[in-house]
Amino acid sequence: MQEMNYFEMAMSALAGLVLFIYGVTRLATGLEEISGDSMRKFVSKFTTNRFIGLLTGTGATVALESSSVTIIMVIAMVSAGVLSFVQSLGVVLGANIGTTIGAQLISLKLNLYAPLLMLSGVLLHFLGKNQFRKNLGMVLLGFGLLFFGLDVIDEAMSPFRNNKTFLAWMERLGDQVVLGALVGAAFTVLIQSSSATVAIVITMAGSGLITLPTGIALMLGAEVGTCADTLVATIGRGRAALRTGVFHFLFNLSSAIVGIIFARQLAELAVASSGSSGVGRQIANAQLIFNLIGAALVVGFLPLIARILEKLIPDKQSELQQQQFDKQPDTETVLPTNFATVE
Repeated sequence: MQEMNYFEMAMSALAGLVLFIYGVTRLATGLEEISGDSMRKFVSKFTTNRFIGLLTGTGATVALESSSVTIIMVIAMVSAGVLSFVQSLGVVLGANIGTTIGAQLISLKLNLYAPLLMLSGVLLHFLGKNQFRKNLGMVLLGFGLLFFGLDVIDEAMSPFRNNKTFLAWMERLGDQVVLGALVGAAFTVLIQSSSATVAIVITMAGSGLITLPTGIALMLGAEVGTCADTLVATIGRGRAALRTGVFHFLFNLSSAIVGIIFARQLAELAVASSGSSGVGRQIANAQLIFNLIGAALVVGFLPLIARILEKLIPDKQSELQQQQFDKQPDTETVLPTNFATVE
């Protein structure tokens, strides 16, 4: 048996990871350029109640291809006073659901079309006659690089398919769900993308490197790890924005804990909903089911949760004074009426 060249494998996997992350970045940039301002208006307009906010968060995340981008955008809008803290909570729940759509696409194994997507993207970006076509080219290029990067990672990891030590370690992560979740969370914090973590997990599962229990454990950890960048986004902003970030973290953490407790039942639901599909699709379905159930259980209690967080993280005195000042009537419009009355 030929000895594995770990350095060469690591370099190939790293190259694939860089391509994947760069593809995700280009994709997000292109989508944000196409729908950035209109998406902000969309989020601001369609958050009249928590249920519509949930649908809005789902749609925005599907359009922007990143739950982190959606939630960071929401945090900025809360900080600017465009959205209220209560309005933001439904959008956060929806963002968690929206991010599962990317995993569904990865599970369809569209990597065969990666070169066509990259070529179309490059041609559109450089030959497009208007900014919309150039941005659309960036989106297609991002998709192509994303799938091509996953292919490179899959090829780099292929020697592990017959490595008993590696397969035993992967199985251990599935048996010890907490350990698997910690690994998933740490990796997500490292690469700053839960979508990337889940995509890599699904790709490895498709090659037989990861079992369903292991994939679920890593996915649950990724759900917590993705909160790191949104918490960072709250630094220097008002208490309302901080409460939104804290809600995202606490919701994902508590739901992940529940997911760890019921990991076996979640796996059974994923298998039942996947038909004859492979482990990759089962993991994608497990993530979708997990986030749908989590949102359904919590959405009815958002007003109560908002009140609790407002007590735990109250507004600063300066923010309260500013709110009172904003509510005061304009004295310049009152004075003429008073003078008219005196006369």
